[in-house]
Amino acid sequence: MNIQWNRREFLQRASAATMAALAAGAPISNLLTSCRGKAGANSSADTVILLWMAGGMAHTETFDPKAYTPFEKDMEGNRVLSTFKSFPTKLDGIHFSDGLQSIGQVMDKGTLIRSYVAADMGHILHSRHQYHWHTCYEPPQTVAAPHMGSWIAKELGPKNPVIPAFIDIGQRFTVGEAEELKAFHTAGFLGNEFGPFFIPDPSQGLESVRPPVGMDAKRFERRNQLYNELINNSPVGEFGSDYQRESLKRSMEQAYALLNSPESKAFDLSTEPKKSYDIYNTGRFGLGCLLARRLTEQGARFISVTTEYEPFKGWDTHENGHTRLQDMKKQIDGPIAQLIKDLDEKGLLDRTMVVLASEFSRDMMVEGRPDAKVKEQVAQPDILSDLKFYGMHRHFTDGCSMLMFGGGIKKGFVYGKTADERPCKTIENPVKIDGIHQTIYHALGIPPDTQYEIEKRPFYTTPDGKGLAVKELLI
Repeated sequence: MNIQWNRREFLQRASAATMAALAAGAPISNLLTSCRGKAGANSSADTVILLWMAGGMAHTETFDPKAYTPFEKDMEGNRVLSTFKSFPTKLDGIHFSDGLQSIGQVMDKGTLIRSYVAADMGHILHSRHQYHWHTCYEPPQTVAAPHMGSWIAKELGPKNPVIPAFIDIGQRFTVGEAEELKAFHTAGFLGNEFGPFFIPDPSQGLESVRPPVGMDAKRFERRNQLYNELINNSPVGEFGSDYQRESLKRSMEQAYALLNSPESKAFDLSTEPKKSYDIYNTGRFGLGCLLARRLTEQGARFISVTTEYEPFKGWDTHENGHTRLQDMKKQIDGPIAQLIKDLDEKGLLDRTMVVLASEFSRDMMVEGRPDAKVKEQVAQPDILSDLKFYGMHRHFTDGCSMLMFGGGIKKGFVYGKTADERPCKTIENPVKIDGIHQTIYHALGIPPDTQYEIEKRPFYTTPDGKGLAVKELLI
């Protein structure tokens, strides 16, 4: 506890925490879906791994390169479409940007989408677009919308009863827009037991399933008993529903079961053979991919691995776009390619869907989209006098790239197209977020009319239940 808080601040924070707990665990009064019990039927996937490129990954600098223009002092910015040379991939006629050669060599196992279009929500904020991508709902909402991983955890349950159904790797809440990020890292009204099991640092994954230092198993068990007593005597216990109380208890029981299981060894990356470990060891994201593979082997249901969103770092290239991406590509190229290879060699890729995505793209000149420009957020000069201005800095929502592998996704397939000249916007087969969500749910066998009654109205996996799977992406 922060001893600097005064009484008023403490009560305010305590009240906020209580209300958040009540809201996040809102009772499900009536189950409306007529397809309940059929989830998982006729599925092509059992597990989903989301590789999240947090911060806005420029499509023209990664998986949809355009004409390369090398840097020259005092060059015109509008001339620059890509700041990297491009190289051929395993697919005939398809090139990726320099630095992504390893991923390019596994594209015969997956699908490249070059036409994802992010939502037009006015002034662009990363946290709002990330909320939209992960929940399929535009903020703000009157109810806490569940994360995609929570829908999957709720509808399908754990694949292995001792492995958390929804695991989130790599995102800390001690940097940047912490509260905004927490808003979509939740199960919302579905209840706490379907929320994410957080592993901020994959290299310390084992610590996530061990009692704190100095606490033996007997003391930990006693703490578990006290936790249940605390729930019963808390505002949730007094004012919440039976569903809320039981959800909180089950979430703790699941953690306790994992602690005592042999599967907990999957969290210990020190047991990985050195040759394999070294390929993945490009940083926290690379080790997150390794942990995701190990957890998939043990029966995880949904795993998110993120490069982590922190303002002005990672893919959030408000300056030094070119040099920043050189480093980002080193972090992701080898580990992602190796993850696909490993899953394939272990016979897991056919039933594991791997999705690589970002909240939106970037462009050097256009903020938003050509027909819906928004307030400029970057001081990008028309003449590039310094290398730090060389790269894609503005937020671009009209043409984004995604990758999908396994779990019923077509192999060696390319979907959609963007223009080769600025603005490099989507010109064929636009894909929006409700289509992505329903494609994933369809592969998992979750019916499109899955819904619950919240605030006396149906709440669907996609807004109004209108999302349609992009069947062209599926085998």
